[in-house]
Amino acid sequence: MPVAETRFGELPGGDSAMLYTLSNAAGVRAAITNFGAILVSLQTPDRRGEPGEITLGFDDLAGYLGDHPYFGATVGRFANRIAGARFTLDGKVYALAANDGDNHLHGGIEGFDKKLWAAEAFEAADSAGVRLSRCSGDGEEGYPGNLDVTLTVTLTDENELRLEFTAVTDAPTPVNLTNHTYFNLAGKGDVLRHTVRLAASRYTPVGPDLIPTGELASVSGTPLDFREPHRIGERLDQVEGGYDHNLILDTPEAGGLTLAARVEEEESGRSLEVYTTEPAVQFYTGNFLDGTLVGRGGVRYGKHAGLCLEPQKYPDSPNQPAFPSCILRPGERYEHTIVFRPDTL
Repeated sequence: MPVAETRFGELPGGDSAMLYTLSNAAGVRAAITNFGAILVSLQTPDRRGEPGEITLGFDDLAGYLGDHPYFGATVGRFANRIAGARFTLDGKVYALAANDGDNHLHGGIEGFDKKLWAAEAFEAADSAGVRLSRCSGDGEEGYPGNLDVTLTVTLTDENELRLEFTAVTDAPTPVNLTNHTYFNLAGKGDVLRHTVRLAASRYTPVGPDLIPTGELASVSGTPLDFREPHRIGERLDQVEGGYDHNLILDTPEAGGLTLAARVEEEESGRSLEVYTTEPAVQFYTGNFLDGTLVGRGGVRYGKHAGLCLEPQKYPDSPNQPAFPSCILRPGERYEHTIVFRPDTL
């Protein structure tokens, strides 16, 4: 399977960002840039075999250099929120960049999504991909330790887009890496008619600032119960502000690859399955999109124009001792695999 490497644009400092386009025999095409390790595009056939774009994003690098809500981005060092933009580790308090009110969000002011990564394309008979890497230096956005990160993105002939994160550190540090793609399987309009199933019986309730309270609550009897399929718009009016919740996966085996979510869109006949090795997934329905952002093809992205399924560790886990640990220590290896599997109904 081939990889097409093209110039995507120039950064303010003069460096060039590249775009790597992967294609398979089933008509799936994925494009990744080494700026921010961003998934720029994912095109899949509909039930008639016609290919179409199923992600939100921009036509060129300029859009990703401006303000945007993490379209397709690799976010880190810590995905989601850390309360008060600080945490205590081994008796020492670390102050992070506050970029979400008083809190720290998705790695800070210049997180992984705003960095140029080294990249190397590779090809095989039944797959193609790109290996992206960077060193997040000690003190970057306030985090301790030098963190060496690798993301390997592979498209296979089995219609799997695999994202494999690894990281090692020379000092203890929180690590929680994910992908923040916005999906719309119809390729237009909003996602309110998309049907979602989530393999999650519990969630982490949050306060007004979207910081977890520390409680682990059941989804039973709430509009967060997607153990049976529901349309997104079916109970949306029962959710203040819209869906933006961390759901705890019913993982059959710790560390195993788990089917976290399945999304279906009847008009196009497209479906998408999301697998992860992490214990939770953030389900977000583009509540803050307001039509002012002009994206791919000149389209203005309105409220609920896309949905995100972000596999992750629990939000604010550096400050929540009862949550699973997110601390990576020297000699350990962080590993996280996400698989996006598009198909038709």
